[in-house]
Amino acid sequence: MDYKERYKNWCEGSGFDNRTKEELLAIIEDNTEIKERFYKDLSFGTGGLRGIMGAGTNRMNSYTVKKATLGLANFIQSQKKANPSVVVAFDTRNNSQQFAEDVASVFSSLGIKTYLFDAPMPTPVLSYTVRHLQCDAGVVITASHNPKEYNGYKVYDHNGGQLTPNNANEVTSFINQVTDFEWITSINSNPALIELIGAEILDSFVGEIGRQSIFKGELNIVYTPIHGAGNIPVRQALTNYNVSVVKEQELPDGNFSTVVSPNPEDKKALQMAINQAIRENADIVIGTDPDCDRIGVAVKHNEEFKLLTGNQIGALLVDFVTDNREVNAKSTLVKTIVTNDLGANIASNKGLKILDTLTGFKYIGEKINEFEAAPDSDNEFVMGYEESYGYLIGTHARDKDAVVAAKLICEMAAYYKTLGLSLMDRLQSIYGEYGYYMDVLDSVTLKGLDGATKIQTLMAETRKLDNQFFKNIEAVKDYSVGIDGLPKEDVIKFLLKDESWVAIRPSGTEPKIKIYYSIKATDENVAQIKLEDIKLQIKQNLDLEL
Repeated sequence: MDYKERYKNWCEGSGFDNRTKEELLAIIEDNTEIKERFYKDLSFGTGGLRGIMGAGTNRMNSYTVKKATLGLANFIQSQKKANPSVVVAFDTRNNSQQFAEDVASVFSSLGIKTYLFDAPMPTPVLSYTVRHLQCDAGVVITASHNPKEYNGYKVYDHNGGQLTPNNANEVTSFINQVTDFEWITSINSNPALIELIGAEILDSFVGEIGRQSIFKGELNIVYTPIHGAGNIPVRQALTNYNVSVVKEQELPDGNFSTVVSPNPEDKKALQMAINQAIRENADIVIGTDPDCDRIGVAVKHNEEFKLLTGNQIGALLVDFVTDNREVNAKSTLVKTIVTNDLGANIASNKGLKILDTLTGFKYIGEKINEFEAAPDSDNEFVMGYEESYGYLIGTHARDKDAVVAAKLICEMAAYYKTLGLSLMDRLQSIYGEYGYYMDVLDSVTLKGLDGATKIQTLMAETRKLDNQFFKNIEAVKDYSVGIDGLPKEDVIKFLLKDESWVAIRPSGTEPKIKIYYSIKATDENVAQIKLEDIKLQIKQNLDLEL
């Protein structure tokens, strides 16, 4: 069916409720909106589903969620395992709990034991629980740090990691076999197969976090969960510290009414916490996103609060962890190809092996599984991180974990406080030893069908220019052909002669093309000049407004 036929089917079909039909009939004169909602099915990728909430095949709603769940359930049953089970979690977004209950109803109706969290829970807790309860899969309803209009559906395998491409493709094939939505009205949830879980699992998770502790000291912390699921877990992990929570952002609010976007990478999302920290003379500000897998940090330095980048946090953590943990010949740091080289250089200098993965924490989780599955492995996981504010220390989870990151960041700040230093002081010392790094990300949004075509065109133009793209290219890495022992991925990376680099890739979860800049220089001023020159070359070559 084309998009008009799909639209008509949803407006008239017996499988759709009246509220859905009313929403769609309200746009009957808006062909552009109808096309956007129905020109395709919401894509199921390695991160599961993610999209704007609303009625339509290209939207997050109960119908698309149940369709994905039926496909996933059929995949699980195809494995022929006795007494299959899954665990389902959700964050604080609008409709997240309802979608989680929809997921549980489908699984239970097909005879699959379902553990359903009774309250919003961080994504890393879901990852931990899959392994803790020895489930066959996990689902968390979240759109991470996206704006309030979005929601998502992330799938985890029996190891507690997000699906990697091969498994995702297999699950997708089962989902694609679901060709209509009429069956949804006949779902009969089986309450006997749904077990609510919560506090005991969280206590067990926080206990695992405690095992990663390095230093106990004193620190005054202002924390904001930005209306998300991190409030209770993070505070439990930081019970030894003076933690002041931003009251206006403490409770769940799917509209994220105090911020433009609930993204702790953005200073605006942390501004209320920074203001409170100034009033309370705090040492540090931390903020977690709605599903508590990413963390943002601002530290007091020379009486001002300075925001740290994801790469800076990662480098500081590598420095702190490696200084305080025993390392051996197998000790390994795992990072992504768009994460800068500072943390890797620190780790290598302290005796660790370095492994690069493609973008996405699922690949870091996959490496942990590989290390543990091979008793004679040459690698032992110490830490993994990515520039997008995601970190994992320990192997309790197979995904980025802002709870353990919050604990170790605060312990690190407390340690340097005893020396009369801030984290910015320590970072400057690191720059003095390893060189200055400036890391910037440009995200250009290109929505709709035309946007998707434009992104493909831009990537093709980038590859066509190849080593002519920049003036001082040392080498070009095109990951789309499969290099460095990694799966194929639509990323191209330009290595420059001064040890800087630029990487260009489409987002896997949003209608964006992303450009990563890692500039190495002697100081900030020189780095800024280099960055401006590189951006000018991109504008000229790709006609992009950055």
